[in-house]
Amino acid sequence: MTVEVTRLNSGLAIVTDAMPHLETASLGVWAGCGSRDEQADEHGIAHLLEHMAFKGTSRRSARQIAEEIEAVGGDINAATSAETTAYYARMLREDVPLALDILSDILADPTFDPLELAREKNVIVQEIGATEDAPDELVYDYLQTVAFPGQSVGRSILGTPETVRSFDSARLRTYLDRNYRAPDMVVVAAGAVEHVRIVEEASRRFASFNGPVAPVPEPARFSGGARIEVRDLEQAHIACALEGVSLGDDQLYSLQVFTNVLGGGMSSRLFQEIREKRGLCYAIYAFHAPYADTGLFGIYAGTDAADVPELMNVVVSEIGEAADSVTEVEIARAKAQMKAGLLMALESSGARAEQIARQMIAFGRPIPLEEVVAKVDAVTIESARAAGRALIARSRPAVAVLGPGRGLERAAVIAESLGRRAA
Repeated sequence: MTVEVTRLNSGLAIVTDAMPHLETASLGVWAGCGSRDEQADEHGIAHLLEHMAFKGTSRRSARQIAEEIEAVGGDINAATSAETTAYYARMLREDVPLALDILSDILADPTFDPLELAREKNVIVQEIGATEDAPDELVYDYLQTVAFPGQSVGRSILGTPETVRSFDSARLRTYLDRNYRAPDMVVVAAGAVEHVRIVEEASRRFASFNGPVAPVPEPARFSGGARIEVRDLEQAHIACALEGVSLGDDQLYSLQVFTNVLGGGMSSRLFQEIREKRGLCYAIYAFHAPYADTGLFGIYAGTDAADVPELMNVVVSEIGEAADSVTEVEIARAKAQMKAGLLMALESSGARAEQIARQMIAFGRPIPLEEVVAKVDAVTIESARAAGRALIARSRPAVAVLGPGRGLERAAVIAESLGRRAA
């Protein structure tokens, strides 16, 4: 690997991954905070702050921010998740200093102009409305709430129209000052970059970020349960979850392999049994989302409301059977998929930068590709089965269903049989 790391006295980490064959660079600032770091009365403020960062500084208006980066052919964007917030750009190698200047400017010196704030709050309310009109997205918000009730990690990232409209510039600055601290932030650049130059630029431009480590959010507490909502839709959208494992858990890679075998592609058990053999759905897949201290293993499917009981019975059966009968062939195929995905991602400077940033925030160091591949290769049939059995035994299922007609609650009743199987 060509990764170099420098940590400043302030605690800010600066990491580069040079890709000499490129003429462009991807770079960004990742903060180790997100919606999970919100207080009870701050629901949606992390996402609003991400939006407002682009709405003007003392030196640049919102329009100037957009025009300066696009005038050199670059682009700039941001994203908020439960545990991280990212501000990133891509541009030609000679314009890297400009990108760093803009990124530091929008984070260190946002004006939070009241008129811009009012407009952007309305934009986010429209975004919330768009999610309400997309049941295949909304069902995930419902699932998160059922899985982690009464906790920041269980709330939607967008917030609600009421909470978003309640925020003012003072509230934004309070959240920013509390959570954007140098020890919890990382500047990453990949592509046509030189480490020494990035360190020089970042050291100067991000000097205002200092202070101790930000407060740690409350520990996650997974809870089973169900949320069933009848809506006038063409399909029933089902999301079912069990408590997964954290980023640092020894079972992480074994559970990821188990997840791929179960629902990671067209050859997976769920796809073959439910779509190909029975024709019960168009889309079905399994996923595992690890957090700092827990994880969320889930399955999504969209089906006709009349087919919900049969589909859920097959899902429960396949999860249980996979935990007992995953084969060497399936393990090998899942591991090949994971390794190919890792290698394909590394062909993109943006994907490299994001991967390094997430590793730095989670583990405090970039993880060499060889180390990740070795952990994937170390998964055995025994460890994958053990991860599946532990998954079933760990928690009561959480279920969210959106769809038409009666009888949708059968999905939750059937999912509960997983717990009885474990017992």
